[in-house]
Amino acid sequence: MAEPKKKLVHKLKSKYRLVIMRETSFEEVWQMKLSRMNVINALAISITIYTLIVIMLVIYTPLKQLVPGYPKAEMTRNIRLNALRLDSLDYQLSLKDQFIENLITIVNGGQPKTHSTDEGTAKIATHQISDDRSAEDSLLRMDVEKAQRFNLNPENATAENRSLNQLYFFPPVRGLVMAHFDYANHHYGVDIATASNQGIKAVLDGTVIFSDYTTETGFTVQIQHDNNLVSVYKHNKELFKKVGDRVKAGEVVATVGNTGELTTGPHLHFELWHLGRPLNPEHFIAFE
Repeated sequence: MAEPKKKLVHKLKSKYRLVIMRETSFEEVWQMKLSRMNVINALAISITIYTLIVIMLVIYTPLKQLVPGYPKAEMTRNIRLNALRLDSLDYQLSLKDQFIENLITIVNGGQPKTHSTDEGTAKIATHQISDDRSAEDSLLRMDVEKAQRFNLNPENATAENRSLNQLYFFPPVRGLVMAHFDYANHHYGVDIATASNQGIKAVLDGTVIFSDYTTETGFTVQIQHDNNLVSVYKHNKELFKKVGDRVKAGEVVATVGNTGELTTGPHLHFELWHLGRPLNPEHFIAFE
């Protein structure tokens, strides 16, 4: 038994010479000593390196979308949207079930359970508001303040002739845009799905011109800015500002909620108006 093993090891370790010669003169151009073991090791290392390169490309590059069965970016986005819509449908079904249950209770002469879709009446402690400011936002604010320090005429800096593209709009919230601006279908803003109780921030310095509850849009805030700009924040859970209050860009004015009839889940409906015309907020603000 030991003899065949010795023969196998001897064959694997036996040295061979690989020689490359010119065809016409038989002159040796290049040579290399090798064995079967060297060839096997070289093949194993090459296959390992090739496998690692393929794995890295699949993990860290868009090539992974070419792998059969891997979801593409559009499919991933649709999955997230469908999950949010499913959550909204589940909430609406629970409301309808409770409505039917109360209706049966009333018909039988009982006392229905009190229930309100208006979540804005609940009071929220200040420490519960999520108002985390990223390091990038803080650095940008410092740069803007430094640039304005030597501005001798700040009134002209916010004049109407200043281009809107030169303004820095503070994102009111960060989240997934579920419904985009659609002028043809009278959807004059964007719907951003985000966590409930998230702090909603003013996009620019301005003055609150509306802060109240409406049947369709729930608790709503409207802020008048310079350059004839008006920002609108709808379906809030609670309002922190009243009409006439002066607010700064990035200051929390409300919290994300689900109030009003035209809503199917916690989100912010945000609109931006200029000279009485609606603007597409995604042209000026990155929400995601």
